[in-house]
Amino acid sequence: MTSAEPVTKTVNKRGATRERMVRSAAAVLRERGAAGVTIDEVLVRSGAPRGSVYHHFPEGRSQLLIEALQFAGDAIAAHIDASAAYGGIALVRGFVTFWDRILADSDFTAGCPVVAAAVGSGDEAPTLTPIAAEIFDRWRTALGNAFTAEGFSDSDSSALAVTCLAALEGAVVLSRSSQSVEPLHDVATQLEFLIKAKAFVKNNGLPTAGG
Repeated sequence: MTSAEPVTKTVNKRGATRERMVRSAAAVLRERGAAGVTIDEVLVRSGAPRGSVYHHFPEGRSQLLIEALQFAGDAIAAHIDASAAYGGIALVRGFVTFWDRILADSDFTAGCPVVAAAVGSGDEAPTLTPIAAEIFDRWRTALGNAFTAEGFSDSDSSALAVTCLAALEGAVVLSRSSQSVEPLHDVATQLEFLIKAKAFVKNNGLPTAGG
């Protein structure tokens, strides 16, 4: 039993090093885009030894970039899944809380890594853009399913999901550029109004003139 303990500790240590590198790469991706993710910067932030790069990522920087993007996508998907059961407004508020923290903690230097990958340029674009599209589709589907569960039609659910996703992602960009969370909060307020209005129409129909 004791002979296995050093092996287990070594495996756990290697796994922790790999995770730190992925997390660090995702953080750089948020701040600088794909072109700014360098091996040197990831090593500095993660504290990993240089020899660990090709041990954990045999395909080098491209593999690290892909896994960092997928990690970031999974993190936001987890927030969507955690709030989905509470309805669309809870999803919007959860998104705002998530980005409030990231923007404040980074002093407004961090944006959405999936957006950065989706609109990026350079050698990474052909690889990362399709992955970013898949992540956005996952988020859109999860949001749509949450609205469907609230009783919205499939078409309304899909439209609300796209509207929320596009508006909130744009709000993050505006908040980052203005160094203020006000755009994020303003957009969230309007989205909540939209969701409530759509729910009212769903339950009561469109108001008639003079009605």
